[in-house]
Amino acid sequence: MFTLPGTDIANVVYIAMVILFIVALQRLSDPKGARTGILWAGTGMLLAVLVTFLLPGMGNFGLIALGIVIGGLIGYAAAIRVKMTAMPQMVAAYNGMGGGAAAGIAAVVLVPGGLAAGIASLSIAGGLIGAVSFAGSIIAFLKLQGWMRQRPIVFPLQQPFNLVVIGAAVVAGALTIIWGGPAWLLPLFFVLALGFGFLMTLPIGGADMPVVISMFNALTGVAVAMDGFALTNYAMVIAGTLVGAAGSLLTLLMARAMNRSIGNVVFGAFGATEEEGTAIQGALKPIEASDAAVLLSYASKVIIAPGYGLAVAQAQGKVRELADLLEKKGVSVKFAIHPVAGRMPGHMNVLLAEAGVSYDKLFDRDEINPEFASADVVLVIGANDVVNPAARRQGSPLYGMPILDVDAAKNVIVLKRGSGKGFAGIENDLFYRDNARMLYGDAQDSLAKLVQELKRL
Repeated sequence: MFTLPGTDIANVVYIAMVILFIVALQRLSDPKGARTGILWAGTGMLLAVLVTFLLPGMGNFGLIALGIVIGGLIGYAAAIRVKMTAMPQMVAAYNGMGGGAAAGIAAVVLVPGGLAAGIASLSIAGGLIGAVSFAGSIIAFLKLQGWMRQRPIVFPLQQPFNLVVIGAAVVAGALTIIWGGPAWLLPLFFVLALGFGFLMTLPIGGADMPVVISMFNALTGVAVAMDGFALTNYAMVIAGTLVGAAGSLLTLLMARAMNRSIGNVVFGAFGATEEEGTAIQGALKPIEASDAAVLLSYASKVIIAPGYGLAVAQAQGKVRELADLLEKKGVSVKFAIHPVAGRMPGHMNVLLAEAGVSYDKLFDRDEINPEFASADVVLVIGANDVVNPAARRQGSPLYGMPILDVDAAKNVIVLKRGSGKGFAGIENDLFYRDNARMLYGDAQDSLAKLVQELKRL
């Protein structure tokens, strides 16, 4: 019986993997097909990993298997235990691990030396991009986890210093390609690349983390693709290219949702200083849960605008219960989802889907904005910057950012722990509007009170 050599078998499976990945991306473009899309992608990657063992020259199978088992157990334990509020930092950590793996592969290829210029160049590029993604993702994780100041960390001449660091890394890499250099040159290259990754992420604040996560995801994909070219591994090339392309597109879309350029996100230190010198007219007006429930009960149309505070309070189940109660009373309920509400792309969609909220009740900013004017009540739950009318005021740091036009509604009820500012450090004009009322407290407790009051009415 004719059998294909291991390389040919692997290439056939890699082609199948490409098809599975493309189907997965198509499924992931629609929230209803996202779950199956993940399964398609996982199946493709599993096949690619398994068939790689057939490639000529593969060895140390015991160590590889041990690494897979240990990594798989850690990943499984993290996946079943992590809360949705911690999902952004988990994604940041896994992005970083991918970048670190790409940098490690590049180092293994480069250490022996004597490579052709083309292979060495691809490995240096993969190592540089992977190291930057790894180090930057670590800072993103620490900021999202609250183990580091979330506001931008800046110092004098920061950007020129960063340019010197990345320039030195490029020079060290170029010298490695040209003449190999002394033994210390390659380690210096990686130290400089890691240093730049740390330094470039320090001045990026929490408000920009959704964009940063997507950007490092794209960089990790590019690094993997570069390593794939160097190793002539089609699976790495294709998977890395798809991840890089998808991540780049998502990064651009997220930046556009905030009406800012990638350069402004990375180099602008947005939120480093708080807005000063702007007096807001009006006063904060609190409301009791009983009065808020009456407003909701007698409304004909209610729009709910969730934010990261909903995720922190783990209140998605209560908001679904509240929506169900209102619909039983004949109230029309819709959810307004801003593209950057939460800490990562799609955070609110996944959170609400986890609670059983139907996807056909979720509307993006462009779809829902025209409806706010006809809404009797808008319930803002833990959102701040994405509903701040200051974005329409020239001179405000938020100026030009597309927001949810919740202030156009007849009544706005804001569920919030206190009157603090959002990630951007900007006072929220909405809270002081005549049609806005503040329901203070943890979102979980406040929603529970609203549910109880609605049941009494």
